[in-house]
Amino acid sequence: MIISAVVAIAENNAIGKNNQLLWRLPNDLKHFKAITSGHTVIMGRKTYDSVGKPLPNRRNIVITRQNISIEGCEVVASVAEALALCRAEQEVFIVGGAEIYQLAMPLTDRIYLTIVHQAFDADAYFPQLDITEWAETEREEHGTDEKHAIPYSFITLQRR
Repeated sequence: MIISAVVAIAENNAIGKNNQLLWRLPNDLKHFKAITSGHTVIMGRKTYDSVGKPLPNRRNIVITRQNISIEGCEVVASVAEALALCRAEQEVFIVGGAEIYQLAMPLTDRIYLTIVHQAFDADAYFPQLDITEWAETEREEHGTDEKHAIPYSFITLQRR
């Protein structure tokens, strides 16, 4: 099984503030949907709360320390427990938030990274990557347009 992280980060590794995204990039949401549709997504409860509902056309696994059930989702207590449910799958996707990325990073094989070319004030950050551990396999640069006020890049990283 390939464990992949899908994340959009600012130049200062910021990913969110007050449980919200920091920017509006419609093409990044389309990119996320294209990558994850038909697969399992694993997220923390706060990320689930910010989305507000299970992501359609995906198996949703939510990690939380709380003893709760969430309609349309499988709820587990750890990254290991989430991954154990996915043994038969070819690729699973870690989709946030900061704590889940941090816990899953040692196990992650691939990162679908969107870099938003600006720094942001945030309270949630993606872990600092050791660039010697990762090889860039794809890069797609995007400038600004009427729907995207900030330039961004889609990058795929593979663990060396």
